[in-house]
Amino acid sequence: MSAVVALSDLLDARQIWRGQTLSPTEGDQPTGWPMLDAVLPARGWPEASLTEILLPADGIGELQLVLPTLARLTQGHRPVVLIAPPYLPCAMGWRQQGVNLQRLEIVAAQEQHVLWAAEQCLRSGSCAAVLAWPHQADDRNLRRLQVAADTGRALAFVFRDRKHLANASPASLRLELATPPHTSIWVRKCRGGNAPSQPVPFDPSQRLSSEGWNPAAMPVVHQHRPRTPDSGPRRNHARKKQNA
Repeated sequence: MSAVVALSDLLDARQIWRGQTLSPTEGDQPTGWPMLDAVLPARGWPEASLTEILLPADGIGELQLVLPTLARLTQGHRPVVLIAPPYLPCAMGWRQQGVNLQRLEIVAAQEQHVLWAAEQCLRSGSCAAVLAWPHQADDRNLRRLQVAADTGRALAFVFRDRKHLANASPASLRLELATPPHTSIWVRKCRGGNAPSQPVPFDPSQRLSSEGWNPAAMPVVHQHRPRTPDSGPRRNHARKKQNA
């Protein structure tokens, strides 16, 4: 029968190898929500990585969650790209929140091309952040986005239905927005640390009185061409095509 040896004795005798404990490096991508930053290992969004945001429904505060980041990033030289958003953003509301619409691009893509378009934008190195709304994405698809975000040194966000929570994800950060009885954020996965056991309180009304989608806008028409939210003639043409 083998004798029981204390782990401390083995460590002292240098008979087993002990890895170094590295504290997570704080990045330079604050979320704009101090209570959320406080529980994240990098004290903000993980640098050049994929963040997955899981929702029970559209319009529960997911845009307010990222608007401080979009406002900050669009003040730089690299644009922010939205790929296949479910509705047209409210240009006036976004401008009031500090988003520079000249640095914002919308790509209306068919469902089968959403992930491809997101990957190309991320890999290009020309985008500060890419936000995508794919309906279907598996582990392999998300891993490609993670690699592309690292290659292009950009932030990647994918917004998905909460039903995908049961599936494994390669995303560096995984958040779930919950509504009843109060809107809150569950950190389901965070690279470099343990996910907190309690949700983070989240009050979207602190920043916008409405979600940030244009309430009068039709869902985005899926076409292969970029559109900016303040390009009136293009947006009107898209609505007419939807109604045809």
